[in-house]
Amino acid sequence: MATGANLIRARVYSLLAGMLAAPPAATLLRLLEGIPDRGVGGGSVAGAWAVLKEAATETSVAEVAEEYQQLFVGVACGEVMPYGSWYLSGFLADKPLAALRADLAALGVERRPEVRETEDHAAALCETMAMLCAGANSISLERQKKFFDDHVASWMTRFFRKMQEAPSARFYRAVGRLGVEFLEVERSYLSLGG
Repeated sequence: MATGANLIRARVYSLLAGMLAAPPAATLLRLLEGIPDRGVGGGSVAGAWAVLKEAATETSVAEVAEEYQQLFVGVACGEVMPYGSWYLSGFLADKPLAALRADLAALGVERRPEVRETEDHAAALCETMAMLCAGANSISLERQKKFFDDHVASWMTRFFRKMQEAPSARFYRAVGRLGVEFLEVERSYLSLGG
């Protein structure tokens, strides 16, 4: 059974997964607008939440859909590549994807048949981490850390930083900031053993 901290981690990963898999719908934008105001610090997670709240307030469903298209899809490809293999080897569907698939199989995690993206897509990895944090299959914190180190921390901070720097990023600049800040907290949490 997942602890309170693990449920919070799972929810943040799920939120990131949803925003990376598709542009947020109106209901999600309204939920983000309702993020409670907390202490806002320079590079803190609280500050990142405040920036995300503001970004949700300043965009529309149509604007964020267009931004998502430019950032992640594009005509030939988007401004930001959301695949781990790209960051780890410089190629799509390369050796890092094969290693990830082996680790997912060892964890008993299978790709859903309706999913078109490869398992090293940022959304898929956030969804997998959410599942691991929520206590699915009773994955130990040590095993979560190994998966995180090998398949998330190894590249995803760079991905979130590129998202913040992308010319078309407005709403997703805030998502990138939350991603960077959250991964830093996650790295510390897992290193300390929860």
